[in-house]
Amino acid sequence: MRMLIKLVLVLLVIATCMMAFACTGPAGVQGPAGAQGPAGPAGVAGANITGASIDINGHLILTLSNGRTIDAGSVSTAPNLAVAIPSFADLISAVNPSVVQIDTSAAVRAGRRTVQQQGAGSGWIMDANGTIVTNNHVITGATTITVTTSDGKTFPAQVINADTVTDLALIKVNATQLKSMKIGDTSKLRAGDWVLAIGNPLGEGIVATQGIISRLGVNTVYNETQTYPDLIETTAAINPGNSGGPLINMAGEVIGITTLAASGVQGMGYAINMVDALPVIQKLSK
Repeated sequence: MRMLIKLVLVLLVIATCMMAFACTGPAGVQGPAGAQGPAGPAGVAGANITGASIDINGHLILTLSNGRTIDAGSVSTAPNLAVAIPSFADLISAVNPSVVQIDTSAAVRAGRRTVQQQGAGSGWIMDANGTIVTNNHVITGATTITVTTSDGKTFPAQVINADTVTDLALIKVNATQLKSMKIGDTSKLRAGDWVLAIGNPLGEGIVATQGIISRLGVNTVYNETQTYPDLIETTAAINPGNSGGPLINMAGEVIGITTLAASGVQGMGYAINMVDALPVIQKLSK
């Protein structure tokens, strides 16, 4: 990778130098656009660049058609056009204690028998006394709900309230001094912003995936009775089990609740915008 970067920089510098030398003739020769061309370095006048290499000191060495060479300086001084990709390690470590794994069991009919169907979802801690936000579809029909925190502790949970229209629910565990999650300002979100989706995909435990915001204000029809308005679309991977987990910004604040992904398509996941979710959550908590 470093060699590739160096090669790109070499090409950039060569292109720059060729443009510079194209405007440079022997001393006193008129340059383009009526500008007096500056005198080129010794041995440059009338010569073309025929090759380039990087010496052991990291300097760009240009070879001219007249056989001379020019030390163009350190490659590290060339313009840095790369976009820095952040490390999310510290952010994930800080936020993980506020994200929970939810496992459910529901009694369903299978022919003449009743069997227990297992389900998995995600949630995030709303307050230190054990109130947890998730999706309604995660806990609908569940006879038992078990919450597992990032330190491996498990708690039985009870449903406080739920809203089928917005697909939001609050559950509660008997615990104190839990680390709650901060809520971010979604009015400042832009397409292209980095985000993390943290949850319990496929019931495998808490996992973080990274991506960007692709679109805002997306309306999605889920089925005949369920439509999600004003969603945040993200390239962060959202899989079964992620439902109810937080979509967070780079400040570690929840900006959305991961809810669904486009079927058969990669890189198109959706989260309920917190500007819409927060009033419902506040109502459900009363």
